[in-house]
Amino acid sequence: MGPDSHPDRTEPPRAAIRAALARLADGLVGRDEQARCLLLAALCGEHVLLIGPPGTAKSALARRLRALVGGRYFERLLTRFTVPEELFGPLSLAALDEGRYLREVDGYLPTATVAFLDEVFKANSAILNALLTLLNERAFDQGAERIAVPLATLVAASNEVPSDESLRAFLDRFLFRCTVAPVSGDAFEALLRSDDGGADGGGGGSPGLSDALRCEVEDAAGRVALPASIVAALDELRSLLAEGAIEVTDRRWVRTVRALRFAAATEGRDAIAEPDLWLLRWLLALDAGQAARIETWVADRLGGARGLEPARLARVAQAWDKQLEIEQTATELAFDDSGKLALAKGLGGADEGTMSDAAPRMSAFSRRRRFSATHVHARLAQLDALLAATDAWLDGAAAHRASVAGALDGALWIDPGFASTVLGRLEAGERAVRALRGTMAGTRTAFAALPLSETDDGRIPEPVPA
Repeated sequence: MGPDSHPDRTEPPRAAIRAALARLADGLVGRDEQARCLLLAALCGEHVLLIGPPGTAKSALARRLRALVGGRYFERLLTRFTVPEELFGPLSLAALDEGRYLREVDGYLPTATVAFLDEVFKANSAILNALLTLLNERAFDQGAERIAVPLATLVAASNEVPSDESLRAFLDRFLFRCTVAPVSGDAFEALLRSDDGGADGGGGGSPGLSDALRCEVEDAAGRVALPASIVAALDELRSLLAEGAIEVTDRRWVRTVRALRFAAATEGRDAIAEPDLWLLRWLLALDAGQAARIETWVADRLGGARGLEPARLARVAQAWDKQLEIEQTATELAFDDSGKLALAKGLGGADEGTMSDAAPRMSAFSRRRRFSATHVHARLAQLDALLAATDAWLDGAAAHRASVAGALDGALWIDPGFASTVLGRLEAGERAVRALRGTMAGTRTAFAALPLSETDDGRIPEPVPA
């Protein structure tokens, strides 16, 4: 399904999601992208890793998410000295007296709906191993029994992506990964004028993501199709990432498609579309550089080559300009009525005797070449076909741009700046092609003005390579 495939959307869920986004990002300067990432992860029931320096509102986002989701909230800063009791609760002395190994989990991570773990990769291996089961299976080993936990989303934070290979398995459990940088220069004044960066706002009111809403989105996501065009696009990206030594596990690919289905469902569509691929920057990238590379790839697909692209048309126009120059400057020997070479006038006073004693000046016997009507008509026919193809490209490009604009306009998850970039590229391509079409039209006029010979040998010239 193309970008223009966006049938009637279910407005109540979209309205509720948009209101939740507004609450999550309200007053947080420069954190719109992170808010979208967290909210989509919560709808998908996935975990999020925020990567960035301290003081960039990572914990504030997690607290606001809890206010939207409801339930209990748990937060801890992890170090290599963190012990399991700090996360999972102390051992129950009463249970120990009875010979059972149980923890007092009430108020700790096993009873949280939303949790925030800061500097998560600094925890020791015992902590990380215990977290794996909780993250993967939403379960906690309570003595000899495995109990279900209500965890909807765990938000983790780290200053950097770990390079230790032993942490890769744990890192892969965070399907959503989003970088958080200090505010840009353009937003710096807004930050200074905000109330502590807005960190304490946005949390009031009743939960905005009710269980009923999340179930509705999940049911709709289960009916979202995966078109063959999207499979082909993901296969192309897989090869591109492999070339850059970026590894993506099979499990992540499967979970990625599931997340794309959720995104499409929230937009009211029944199939994943190409604009949804922008979300891959959260799902497959490990850092800002990889995210930018994926975004560029998506932009190229949305505004990429479709038949007669501007760069190719520019090469064709150059080839026609060169051919026109050749034919306009071509000369031929001129003969008089008797079949002898005719002397050109204006030889600076030279007479026939002088010319007979000197080397012949062939330029004096030449004139501008004349072309048969068949030759000229063949050139014009090829140019007309090229101009018709260019007009068809422009019509298709305008329709494609309108389709992309419709798909990106008001999209819940896609960054508005990306939409502007893509549409700007499409408009620039159209302008370039229009300009080249004008050049080609002028070239046609010049070919039509070539001097015609009085005879026509019927020979059709070789086409100009296009």
